[in-house]
Amino acid sequence: MVSMWSAVGDPNRRAMLGLLRVRPRTVTELVDELGLSQPGVSKHLRVLKEAGLVSARPEGARRHYRLEPEPLRELEDWLGPFRAFWNASLDALEDHLDARAQEPAPAAPAPTTQTNRRKDLR
Repeated sequence: MVSMWSAVGDPNRRAMLGLLRVRPRTVTELVDELGLSQPGVSKHLRVLKEAGLVSARPEGARRHYRLEPEPLRELEDWLGPFRAFWNASLDALEDHLDARAQEPAPAAPAPTTQTNRRKDLR
């Protein structure tokens, strides 16, 4: 049995899950949209199916693959604390940048004139 974690570890399988999130698709549609070979798509679908992330519904000679979102809840539960961490960090950065934007701009240095420069060189 393939774990959900190893199944979502592959970028091609994540791309497939993204497409299947929108609507069910056939192998041919996935081949066309991902630019992978038919055997490659079938292999990835087999892994996703073993992990319980997709299911297939036969329709004539074709199978329509659809996302099974329930196993992804485990991933969502695990990612939740990390999402909270990043949201808090980004909120703190936004507050810092807003505070900096409120500060008056530093005064520009006084322009030096030819006379001032000559005095500095003496």
